[in-house]
Amino acid sequence: MELHLIRHGQTNWNEERRVQGQSESELTSLGIQQAQELGERISQLNFDKIFCSSSKRTRQTAEHVFPDRQHDIEFLDSLREIFLGPWEGRLYDDIQTEEADSHRHFWQEPHLFDVKGAETFYDLQNRAVTAVEPMLGEHHQQQVVIVSHGALIKSLLSHIEGRPMHELWAPPLMHNCAHSIIRYNADGSGEIIQYADQSVSSNS
Repeated sequence: MELHLIRHGQTNWNEERRVQGQSESELTSLGIQQAQELGERISQLNFDKIFCSSSKRTRQTAEHVFPDRQHDIEFLDSLREIFLGPWEGRLYDDIQTEEADSHRHFWQEPHLFDVKGAETFYDLQNRAVTAVEPMLGEHHQQQVVIVSHGALIKSLLSHIEGRPMHELWAPPLMHNCAHSIIRYNADGSGEIIQYADQSVSSNS
């Protein structure tokens, strides 16, 4: 299976540097433009199945990337972003001031991030891997696309490349509407062939 991973376009909360998590934000005009431009770039690809996080920002992104496929997009709660509980809706700058250690853990030491009422990055990665597993059997030798979120996609890519959790945020940057590709083998192992629009050498 060839799995294409798409992050949502820019949102109003991205602009405000406000914590999104599983709370609902919506695409800005730039975010809509990003999604439309990505749709044009990948219009030659014939996807057998489209999965999408059930969050509003990913649903809006899918609507603009795949304007002619609305009827057969499957929306999954399991593809939503990391749940950040008490942080959601707050400004990152305020959290940095009021909860400096946890803010540092989130961005610089993700393996240590542990806020009461929120998922850890390990929880997120387990959820992402578990969500993809049944797709491997159901869509063998097919092209599948997932429209999801930055941290979830990063966690899945990290799992594939065996990257330790403390390196989760290492480059490449998962920018808005970034497009990554994993090629899965028959045994379920995977190889990253494109990471946030950057081709990856098979020798790396």
